Amino acid sequence: MPPSFSKLEIRIIILLGLLTAIGPFSIDMYLPAFSAIAISLHTSVEKVTLSLSSFFIGICAGQLLYGPLLERFGRKRPLYAGLLLYFIASIACAWAQSIELLIAARLLQALGGCVGMVAARAMVRDVFEVQHNARVFSLLMLVVSVSPILAPTLGGYITQWLGWRYVFGVLIAVVLLIMVGTYLFLPETKAPNNLYSLKPPHILGSFAAILKHPQFMVYALTGALSYAGLYAYIGGAPYVFMQLYGATEAQFGWIFAFVAAGLIGASQINSIMLRSKRSQWLIVRASAFQCMVGLLMVLSSVFHLDSLYVMIALVFLFLCCQGFLFPNTTALALAPMPHAAGNASALVGALQMGLGALAAAVIALWHNGTAIPLTVIMCCCAWLAFGMYYLGNRWLLKAWCPAKPET
Repeated sequence: MPPSFSKLEIRIIILLGLLTAIGPFSIDMYLPAFSAIAISLHTSVEKVTLSLSSFFIGICAGQLLYGPLLERFGRKRPLYAGLLLYFIASIACAWAQSIELLIAARLLQALGGCVGMVAARAMVRDVFEVQHNARVFSLLMLVVSVSPILAPTLGGYITQWLGWRYVFGVLIAVVLLIMVGTYLFLPETKAPNNLYSLKPPHILGSFAAILKHPQFMVYALTGALSYAGLYAYIGGAPYVFMQLYGATEAQFGWIFAFVAAGLIGASQINSIMLRSKRSQWLIVRASAFQCMVGLLMVLSSVFHLDSLYVMIALVFLFLCCQGFLFPNTTALALAPMPHAAGNASALVGALQMGLGALAAAVIALWHNGTAIPLTVIMCCCAWLAFGMYYLGNRWLLKAWCPAKPET
């Protein structure tokens, strides 16, 4: 593996990282404002959490929409359309006068913003050699991980000083800058394909062909299940840290930033370790360790051994594992899809966000005034991911793909 990328490749990686970060930034920045939004719109924090669930649903559905569009029209034209929708929906979020309107606007915001996530994964597969994809995804995570460090802290202070509506004002400014950068500096990596049909039977057939590939299914599901644990944390953290443990909006931002630092550090250690270790070696060890941490989280909450600092430490370790799992499972899922990267990327993202939305919704519904819903869901996600990887490699890949998975 080459020790470094060219200047052009580094520029592309930064821009793809910014596009990928639109979704996480839109989530993380408004988390500290949950209480303020509930007071302003005369509702409850639990109801505000539904705006997070609607965002996840929008990302899940939107990625399935953009996959075929990226195959038909190239990468940049759908990018512009999605970013414009995100811009308009962000204005609607800033002016929402009821929780119902905010939930609907967040759905539209997600439908627009998710184009960056789909396009970025597809463009990595377009531009870089397959054996370098896991390393590139680790570098993308470095850019993306700036979001959970800066966004909650910034969102907390903005909410305290100016009010929660200005959080969406910042998102409007951010997407405008990204649109300008995309237009000026991001090259088109795939020419439009006029022969690609957008008729539903053809699109469904393309998705079905990808879903039938055992390597894609094993690694996409492994990554999506573990990723759902991350979004369970995002959905449950505002209540656990601010309501249960009494952290302020600003303190919550710093807690979120510290936890995210573990994700960043792990992803960069992963990039270094890939020079001597295979992705499968890293996945199985990270997944097993995540399962153990998940069990400790459940035991600490059930036996009332949890506290603010115990919870921070365990969540930190849990998400460190995600820094190894996300880039490697994504790279291996997309590896056998060089001619359908757009649709494959859409399915990877839809699985991740669909399961993430489900995890966040379960936490919102299973509200009992303790940290148990959060810890149990995160633990279940880790064990299901480990089980998917173990069974997949022992059964599916051996039965259907006698050759080693593409790396």
